[in-house]
Amino acid sequence: MLGLLLKDMEQKEIEYLLKRELDEILNDLEDPRVNKKLKESMRTRYKRLFKLLCRMCNEKDRTKYMLKTGEKEYR
Repeated sequence: MLGLLLKDMEQKEIEYLLKRELDEILNDLEDPRVNKKLKESMRTRYKRLFKLLCRMCNEKDRTKYMLKTGEKEYR
């Protein structure tokens, strides 16, 4: 386990970066041109980034980034 001390501005910057990356992955997951294997690796990356986002922001902010599949591990 690692600990990290951040200033408020640094936390906001990390939140912004995570949200941007999650938005890009969500857009790519909806693209029919992307093959299944690539989408699976994107979902894995999405799960990791979403868990980080859950630690950084409140529930209201993160509901926008929950996958629409309804998988329980995102909550």
